[in-house]
Amino acid sequence: MIAFAINVTPTFGQSTARKNKVIADSHTAKAEFIKSDPLMKGLFEKAAGYVIFPNVGKAGFGIGGAAGNGVVYEHNTMVGMAKLSQLSIGFQAGGQVYREVIFFETKAELARFKESRFEFSAQASAVAVTEGASANVKYTNGVMVFTMQKGGLMYEASIGGQKFKFNRL
Repeated sequence: MIAFAINVTPTFGQSTARKNKVIADSHTAKAEFIKSDPLMKGLFEKAAGYVIFPNVGKAGFGIGGAAGNGVVYEHNTMVGMAKLSQLSIGFQAGGQVYREVIFFETKAELARFKESRFEFSAQASAVAVTEGASANVKYTNGVMVFTMQKGGLMYEASIGGQKFKFNRL
């Protein structure tokens, strides 16, 4: 668990090189989301905004946690950096690394995120990206969430309990 914590240090207050790495990784993640499901290109173009977390690390055994750094976009223009954190208790075991993108349907939902007043409840869920997965997905309470596993194995796939912090560029 210590190595996990070291590998997901916050972007806030970090060097320009670290921020640039997260930004570069977010571009790669966006391309991978679109490659896996070409219909997602329309979501990126039409959303009021979105945040991409290119590397979210998650681990747990009974008690778990997840953390990652990301980039926030408003109408495809980068406006800030974000930090994701999650604490969970329940039946879970293992570790994984995944990507996550959250689309905001309206400026109001994006504004709530930028005020660091945004979090997911325990019932929140995400859609795993596969070809055509985005075709029938609709916004729920102004947001839509997709994840893409990068590696690892973990029994537990909820995003409930995630909290976010925003930092303007």
